[in-house]
Amino acid sequence: MNWQNMLYSLPGIIVGLTLHEYCHALAAYKLGDHTAREMGRLSFNPLKHIDLLGFLFIIIAGFGWAKPVMFRPENLSNPRRDKAIIAAAGPLSNLILALIFIALIRGWYALFPIAVSSGDLLYRIFFTRPFLGFIAVLSYGAMINLGLFIFNLFPLPPLDGSHIVFSGLNLTAETEHRIMKIGAPLLFIIIIIQNRTDITILPIGKLVSAIFYFFLPRW
Repeated sequence: MNWQNMLYSLPGIIVGLTLHEYCHALAAYKLGDHTAREMGRLSFNPLKHIDLLGFLFIIIAGFGWAKPVMFRPENLSNPRRDKAIIAAAGPLSNLILALIFIALIRGWYALFPIAVSSGDLLYRIFFTRPFLGFIAVLSYGAMINLGLFIFNLFPLPPLDGSHIVFSGLNLTAETEHRIMKIGAPLLFIIIIIQNRTDITILPIGKLVSAIFYFFLPRW
């Protein structure tokens, strides 16, 4: 990714990570646990959520993480169900955000249909570099948040998908902890293999493109 595309991607990364973690915190709060609120995580301030190392990994390697939201299961009325809801809240927020970005792009082109197919004055005004930069920010934002949605739903610890799966299994806390301990190194190995070889284990890019162009056809 060159520096220009990196700049285009930053708003989508920052907003996506912030909303993801905020929604985890909000779900926990609504379900009866105030831990995240007491830790200042019920906030739209990116500095409350973004982990510097995880943020750098997203920019450099294409994947990363934010600060995990903590909650106490004993404060939940139905811990197994509520843990799944809290875990799902983050990825679903990214899906909704991606669809909002896509809707804005579609709306932009719908407002100026003539400009898309001709070189008239509207095209010169609304499809010059500043406006195309705005469309690029929306496009990167949509794809990044689709990626966050898909990536986090894979049932590999410590991703949200694993917490959703675990909530449906009758695992002891010790067994779950052991699985979590091996999950993170395994996830790193998978990502390194994908980045260094042509082997696709987690088809995130293909799924992102399929969803993106399903909602936003190529003009």
